[in-house]
Amino acid sequence: MLAAESDAEASAAGVEPGDLEQAVWLRLLERLQATGTAPERPAEWLRRAVRAEARRARRTSDRERPYRDEPAHDPGGSGPQGSPEHSLLDAEGRRTLRAAVTRTPGRCPRVLTAMLAPEDLTYREIAGELGISQGSLGPMRSRCLGCLRRMLAAEVPAPGRRGRVR
Repeated sequence: MLAAESDAEASAAGVEPGDLEQAVWLRLLERLQATGTAPERPAEWLRRAVRAEARRARRTSDRERPYRDEPAHDPGGSGPQGSPEHSLLDAEGRRTLRAAVTRTPGRCPRVLTAMLAPEDLTYREIAGELGISQGSLGPMRSRCLGCLRRMLAAEVPAPGRRGRVR
């Protein structure tokens, strides 16, 4: 009965049926530990518990945003990473990043361009290139990256509930 109820409620809650079953078992064990007695009408309790866990899962999924899994770029690799589509998306991502860097305020474009240089410069080399002290480079880099992060987050809408984009 638990498996059937979980299967029925899981898709609407956006969770796996097994996760829902496990959460209900946990609730039952917590109840048994707290009260020491099993529910009087187990079938009714089970239905209510599954629906309550499904509601909790929906509320949680509305607040949580998972990180996207993006593997590291391997230009000579085989498979999907070496595909033309991946190369195109990678180049588009670099263009978007470079365009956002140029729109950052103050010294940020120069700082971020130096940080993104393919030569992989050290802090000492970057500070010398920009004509600033090495000690002020770290805080300036943090401010510039924060500004860039906010700009890029505003350009990419967060996925909405059930895959819809806001």
